[in-house]
Amino acid sequence: MPDTPHGHEGRFEIAHPHRELLDQVLDKWSLSVLNELCERPCRFNDLRRAVPAVTQKSLTATLRRLERNGIVERVLLSSRPVAVEYRITPLGKTMRPPVEVLLQWAAAHMPEIERARRAFDLG
Repeated sequence: MPDTPHGHEGRFEIAHPHRELLDQVLDKWSLSVLNELCERPCRFNDLRRAVPAVTQKSLTATLRRLERNGIVERVLLSSRPVAVEYRITPLGKTMRPPVEVLLQWAAAHMPEIERARRAFDLG
């Protein structure tokens, strides 16, 4: 499999490293967290309040995945008591335009998608 999303003869392929990255940074909680961090740096509890449906465990795992991939950075504000803040990195900021394109696509095609869903659920 090639290292790029496009294989031979216009075939669309996603290499394992790309699939792994997309799974880790475009999941349910990551998008919500990134939406908040694009606006401003946040402490953990600020993120919990901003995304109330996320559990503490899921938020911790999400932040760790985003940090591991260089999308978010964890900044120590003070050591007594320990206070940290999460910030989107310059690399993370570059994700916004392609995500916005996907959201625009979804908005433009949502009626068609909803019709397909209804047809599938009835059939």
